[in-house]
Amino acid sequence: MSKKLLNRVEDVVDEALEGMVAVYPGLTRLIGHRVILRTDTPTLVKEGKVTLLSGGGSGHEPAHAGYVGRGMLTAAIAGGVFTSPPVSSILAALRAIRSPGGSLMIFKNYTGDRLNFGIALEQARSEGADVRMVIVGEDTALPTLGHSVTGRRGLCGALLVHKVAGALAEKGCSLEEVVVAAQRVADSIGTMSVSLSPCSVPGQTPTFSLGEDEMELGLGIHGEAGAKRTKVQPANAVVKMMVDQILSKEPGFNYFTADKGSKIALIVNNLGGTSNLELAVMANAAIRYLVDVCQFEVVRVYMATLMTSLEMGGVSLTLLNNADSWTDSLDLPTTAPGWPTSSVGVDGDMTRVDSTPIPCPTGGQEQTKTSSTPPPTTNIGVVMKRCVCVMCEALLSHEEELNALDRASGDGDCGSTLRAGAEALQLAIPQIAWDSPREALVAMANVVGVMGGSSGALYCLFLSGGSVALEDPTTPLSWAEAMRAGMEAIIKYGQAKRGDRTMLDAIGPVVDVLMSKLAGGDIGSVLSEAAQAAVRGADATVGMKARAGRASYVHESQLTQVDPGARAVAIWMEALSSALN
Repeated sequence: MSKKLLNRVEDVVDEALEGMVAVYPGLTRLIGHRVILRTDTPTLVKEGKVTLLSGGGSGHEPAHAGYVGRGMLTAAIAGGVFTSPPVSSILAALRAIRSPGGSLMIFKNYTGDRLNFGIALEQARSEGADVRMVIVGEDTALPTLGHSVTGRRGLCGALLVHKVAGALAEKGCSLEEVVVAAQRVADSIGTMSVSLSPCSVPGQTPTFSLGEDEMELGLGIHGEAGAKRTKVQPANAVVKMMVDQILSKEPGFNYFTADKGSKIALIVNNLGGTSNLELAVMANAAIRYLVDVCQFEVVRVYMATLMTSLEMGGVSLTLLNNADSWTDSLDLPTTAPGWPTSSVGVDGDMTRVDSTPIPCPTGGQEQTKTSSTPPPTTNIGVVMKRCVCVMCEALLSHEEELNALDRASGDGDCGSTLRAGAEALQLAIPQIAWDSPREALVAMANVVGVMGGSSGALYCLFLSGGSVALEDPTTPLSWAEAMRAGMEAIIKYGQAKRGDRTMLDAIGPVVDVLMSKLAGGDIGSVLSEAAQAAVRGADATVGMKARAGRASYVHESQLTQVDPGARAVAIWMEALSSALN
């Protein structure tokens, strides 16, 4: 376990955000949420300017709060470490920055972010807000054609989208103009990374291991496995491999196009654990290769710690084609504390904005329920409450098993994330109206959504979809219909299907058993059979090719264990069967 300077693991994100607000007077925090805002947000709204929101998991500092400021983001939202923020906080942020000019969300292409930001967008639109989104996915390390439904990972290139969109919004451009420019930038960037050492989530072991003489090319910013592992090589050779990969014309990799003479912007980004000495060596090698070999004109260079992966030792290179089209926006001064100056020389008086804190706008802060509801009196209410209690206990007792499975394909926090959801449910149990099962499912969906990440969004969809389909809670087949509807909600918004090595591979067999046998069979034996089907479905993921989620970026030869999401389904399904038998 890596040593880190912190107090309690559970408090690290909140204390870091408080530190940002304390150090930079132009920033304030939205009460009740992990959201950082410009202190002059009311002025922007009054002027009808376009407002910008970004965010994602913590652990990438200075992203994302470091890019809040005049000329960049209006607000940024932080999830837990390497965990997508929950829908409730994203929606609160959108309400806080709601402007007559409209709002743009810019986020990176990860399943949890797509789900949570997408749900918040739909809810904000239902409230009458004009909200658009641009999803950035510029990773050039891995093929997507025929490999993954998830698409390319979002990396450091997202910051260029923040800068251009923020500059145009500051100038008073319309929402349509800002969205078009942001999408053009997102379509014109490519990023490649190299790592010499792993990162580790606070309180956990490193996400992967590298030999003393090894390096890995093309890792994700959460420690996901890269495209190639090789012996450590000189900086010039490493830069050549990275740039050549970005410029690759190989089928399935032809992401970034630039002809000789193209005007390029370059980001040389420290992934967190690289010395400034090495960073400058890599920058020098990159500029020389781009100019002397590729024959590009490098019009802007940014060398700094911009988008990190905690303490990972390594560097990422990002190229922006046709950069001359956006130099005015790139050069516009910004008060965002994380944005560096360019080597070309940006002049500007970097004054701070008014430091008066702003209150949480009406509707922007979630109200915590403190009153309890009467205990359930109906048989269905008593049984439902008991089942949820048993399922929560089962997930809590399997936390480390699920984390260990997740470390093989991602950041190793599946068990911890589900623990957070289970603990939140346990605390909410006295407030849930168990005698009204449909209402109880909605309440549970709202609770588990707070745990964030892909799991939070997926279980929120599962429970919400099930609540809509639950016609008669006293009829077993109605519960089977509800589970089927919940599964279909996950498929609709999560873009995965059965066979993609996800939780659906355990839920699907359960639905099959329940739909075919609950109508006339003994409930206890049918549930036992359904639980066994979940276990078999989870076990079958060992031989599957991952086509969704973070595991889709890992080579199939490394996927030798059960998918953690599917295993979690088997765990709570076995607990459910046990409780009802």
